[in-house]
Amino acid sequence: MNEAALRRIWLCADDYGLADGVNRAIRDLISRGRLNATSVMVVGPSIGRAEVAALQDVAANSPRCAIGLHATLTAPFRPLTMHFRPLNGGLFLPFPAMLRSGLLRRLDPGLIEDELLAQLAAFKELFGRAPDFVDGHQHAQLFPQVRDAFLRAVKEAAPGAWVRQGGRLQPLAKLLNAPKALVLDVLSAQFRKRAARADIPFNPAFAGAYDFSKAPDFGGLMGEFLDGLPDGGLVMCHPGFVDQTLESLDPLTTQREAEHAYLAGDRFPALLAANKVTLS
Repeated sequence: MNEAALRRIWLCADDYGLADGVNRAIRDLISRGRLNATSVMVVGPSIGRAEVAALQDVAANSPRCAIGLHATLTAPFRPLTMHFRPLNGGLFLPFPAMLRSGLLRRLDPGLIEDELLAQLAAFKELFGRAPDFVDGHQHAQLFPQVRDAFLRAVKEAAPGAWVRQGGRLQPLAKLLNAPKALVLDVLSAQFRKRAARADIPFNPAFAGAYDFSKAPDFGGLMGEFLDGLPDGGLVMCHPGFVDQTLESLDPLTTQREAEHAYLAGDRFPALLAANKVTLS
């Protein structure tokens, strides 16, 4: 294969720190060379010194694996800052309420920035360094009123990091057939403009959003994700093993095991080769 023709992409597993089963699945895939990025929830219940050390060990023995912060601003997680508002029973607002509050300009960007700075500081305390990149749980970094606070916090606390945008470079007709991708593309347009203005690098294109509840064939989806993804593009994934912690916190459960099984299997490297894509 002609190396010059290869597209080099990021394949990022979200949610490290959400549950032990998620952590184990992500580390397994990194050890196999099937991931080259993961983002860490410092507010998750399954993050601590042992889980961080295990991730650092497996990443050190893999071709360069980026480790980022999975900035979290939605339920069922709690903020690190005491003064964060609005809350719902001590937790962040659920995803729909958080997005709606941003669209209606009801959020306090200063409080959001303080919380994100606290999460960035927690990451640095755990890992001994700033994150390689910063993204957002449930794409909260793209929300109105959140995005400017997010970019200010990254610029201050992780000036060498890149950030994740969620838009994909596809014809409008194709995006209209994927409502979730269309929403992310609309939200990402302003995020990209603001990141460029702040001189913060970001991935040129994004893929990986789909309706988890329908449990589709992940291998077939991965082929679609790679189609047209440019060099430097990013594919989001959510591998994991189901355990009680995961079931108590997140509706995405057994599909995580389907993602892990595909990424760990023989079909995935064959797909990469057929599409002239590398994770190196």
